[in-house]
Amino acid sequence: MTLPPEFHDIAKRINNWGRWGEADEIGTLNLITDEVVRGAAAAIRSGRRIPLAVPLQQDGVQTGVIPGRVNPLHTMIAVNLEIFGPDTVATSDDAVTMGLQAGTHWDGLTHVSHSGRIYNGRPADSVTPHGRAAFSGIDKARHIVSRGVLLDVARARGLDRLPEGHAVTPEDLDAAEALAKTTVRPGDIALVRTGQIQRYLAGEKEAYAFPSPGLSLRTPEWFHARDVAAVANDTLTFEIFPPEIENLWMPVHALDLVEMGMQQGQNWNLEELSQACAEEGRYTFLLSATPEPFVGGAGSPVAPVAIL
Repeated sequence: MTLPPEFHDIAKRINNWGRWGEADEIGTLNLITDEVVRGAAAAIRSGRRIPLAVPLQQDGVQTGVIPGRVNPLHTMIAVNLEIFGPDTVATSDDAVTMGLQAGTHWDGLTHVSHSGRIYNGRPADSVTPHGRAAFSGIDKARHIVSRGVLLDVARARGLDRLPEGHAVTPEDLDAAEALAKTTVRPGDIALVRTGQIQRYLAGEKEAYAFPSPGLSLRTPEWFHARDVAAVANDTLTFEIFPPEIENLWMPVHALDLVEMGMQQGQNWNLEELSQACAEEGRYTFLLSATPEPFVGGAGSPVAPVAIL
């Protein structure tokens, strides 16, 4: 369906094109300043480290619904090979084929387009089969380290996991912020927990993918108002799926990535982090989540670590 007036109204209110100059390619990551990173380092108290990535394996989160986005196909190309002759040091080596957004990942700013445009008003056809993304490739996100804030929506609602048809609203984010006893600040990275990844961890891949709770069309304005640098959650699709407006597919992607220039992440395992934050009574931490620098990539796998 044609993008409705409601979408365009929100897009105008959150549009960041030109905010950091016409040449800008990283959008809201500009908000992660040296001062923000110094403040993020102050969030470390216990030194407890929580990994947030799902394992990269052939039986991964992908179900085949998205063409070409294959789970990692890991191949050993050498096993104890004595390449310099008998009785020399032997080496083992391996290779992998995978979709860059197959597991825990960041969506780059070129991952989606609408109305023929990507972030900062550049033409969508600047992404080509052989040239990849001419602008705003994932390699431009050279370092993503900032204060992370866990917005544990499920826990704030007194639930272990949100219902599959739940669209996360600004009011949900307010409640999670209140639970965290903190205020989301400019340059923060928000991690929104729904509990949906429990389905995947229990071996229910299809149920994990669809139907799924996720962020609603109203949430981009919440993140824009707080100048959040990036947002990630624990679902396959990021936004509610099926969509809250019939046949309006991926509108939150378009608002976040194209209009705001805000990277978003999916398939983040926030279960251990949720437990740790509840135990320590605080929901802020240093988050290290730099993507692999695939030149011209529309996304990248990431192995994030929260340090409490």
